[in-house]
Amino acid sequence: MTPIHNVKSRVAVISIFASAAMAAAKFVVGIAIGSLALISEALHSSVDLVATVITWMVVRVSDRPADEEHHYGHGKIESLSALGVIAMLYVLAGGILVQAYSHLREGAPPPTLSAIPFVLLLVDIAVNFWRARALHRTALDTKSQALEADALHFASDVFGSSAVIIGLGLSAFGFAWGDAAAAIAVAVLISLLGLRLARSTVETLLDRAPEGASERATAAIRTVPGVVDVGRLRMRMVGSTHFIDAIVQVPRTYPIDRVEEIKRRAQEAVTKALKDADLTFTAVPVARDNESVRERIMVIARNSGLAVHHVTVHDLGGKLTVSIDLEVDGDMPLAAAHAIAHELERSIRDEFGEDVEVDTHIEPLEPELPLGTDAPPDRVETIKGALSGFAANGAIHDIHSVRVRNTDAGEIVNFHCRAAPSMSVIKVHESVDEIERALRRAFPTVKRVISHAEPPDA
Repeated sequence: MTPIHNVKSRVAVISIFASAAMAAAKFVVGIAIGSLALISEALHSSVDLVATVITWMVVRVSDRPADEEHHYGHGKIESLSALGVIAMLYVLAGGILVQAYSHLREGAPPPTLSAIPFVLLLVDIAVNFWRARALHRTALDTKSQALEADALHFASDVFGSSAVIIGLGLSAFGFAWGDAAAAIAVAVLISLLGLRLARSTVETLLDRAPEGASERATAAIRTVPGVVDVGRLRMRMVGSTHFIDAIVQVPRTYPIDRVEEIKRRAQEAVTKALKDADLTFTAVPVARDNESVRERIMVIARNSGLAVHHVTVHDLGGKLTVSIDLEVDGDMPLAAAHAIAHELERSIRDEFGEDVEVDTHIEPLEPELPLGTDAPPDRVETIKGALSGFAANGAIHDIHSVRVRNTDAGEIVNFHCRAAPSMSVIKVHESVDEIERALRRAFPTVKRVISHAEPPDA
């Protein structure tokens, strides 16, 4: 059982014993002195006892997790139980009104008074006030409508007992109608409190979002980095859980794993804002205002399932020119590859206009996992010596971490090198490219060279 479930069950059980003791005492004393008001209040407490027993049983069910038949959990049973208790309250209120009217019409004799009913009612007020506060506090913490209904019952007993004291006091001063008037006051009080509870219960059953909760959830989602905007958010309460459906705009340039991270952080944000939340996050990719031409082209290629690189974009006096390297299966016929390139170019023109100039360089896609083995140490030393020689008179120095692998396609060389920390990336790239080209010219068996440049203190 969860800690919240244990708390709800504990306060419900304590309320059962409190209701039973006070209802029995008021009923016995009411019969003994012939007070309709006190008997009515005893019946009211008896209904509270029945309601509390129902509450105790309901909270044992409402906190059960979702299952195959109840996808949103079992929290709505609290609302249904609250409706049942409301119905009992109105039946009781109606019965009290009928009996009080009969007493007033027939002129029933006033109750026999002593200090006992007043002491009992004062004790009842103290007990009910204490239980009402405890139940209300727990209902707020656990968002339990069943406990909220129970708290209202005890609160109504406080006001009801106060009304009975006033009615008995009027009877003691010779106002015979005081007892019946107090009974009517109890009935009216029961009806008003039942109406208040009915409103919140019906709103929950009709899936009305709690006041301000949608705004807090929307604000929480918008604080998550990467969220462009919240398009739509819908919420409903089931028990203490806020079930939220949100359509959220995210940049279309983001990869799937980045979007999943946004979803995770959005769930954390709404949980922090609302304490108990279950978020259904629908991501809608949108183009941002600051999206570059290159990013837009990469999105077009990605949506077409194509591998592109070396995307260059130039603006020639208002005319856009685009150059792209497109990788396709090396065994694909040229006609098929050209059709793919043509379709990519058409998509780019659809995005930027028919006057855009697009050139696509088709090249074979590198195999993902070419089989290979490490080259012998002497071969590695030979390659390392050549790399160091090619770099001797340039800005690149300290060739290290050289690795050479033999594959079916040829040798693959990886190495690290260093350059001045203030050197621009373009300059570093050009210098390293010269070394790579020189190595391939000196060693025709080298298929590919992969370098990693770093500053001296890396």
